[in-house]
Amino acid sequence: MERTGREPSAVQLTDAAVHRVRNLITERDLKDHALRIFVTGGGCSGLKYGMALERDVRDSDVRFNFDGVDVLIDPDSLPYLAGATVDYVDDIMGGGFHIENPNAVANCGCGNSFRTRDSRKTTSSENDCVGA
Repeated sequence: MERTGREPSAVQLTDAAVHRVRNLITERDLKDHALRIFVTGGGCSGLKYGMALERDVRDSDVRFNFDGVDVLIDPDSLPYLAGATVDYVDDIMGGGFHIENPNAVANCGCGNSFRTRDSRKTTSSENDCVGA
């Protein structure tokens, strides 16, 4: 299913994120690849974000398009990412993707792990993040 990314429940990519993904695809000569964004169990807060450049589109994937950049999200990850904004920030500390997620009620210090109201709290302290 392809969506434009304009729905309120959709994930959003900032212009900076679209530009960075497009540059990565070009630099690595990965024509016909899309950005896959997913959520898996783990991390300091219970859930963690993942991203990969992939060619394979699964039948169940929800596909978004941002100015020619395709984004794939599996149906299990979509509820955790609904309304989230993916940005690319390049500052004095280095560059990286950042996800602003309205579904997260707690985030790890490194920003790669989060917890939602419905997810189980892990035994780890949110301050135990290795990247913090």
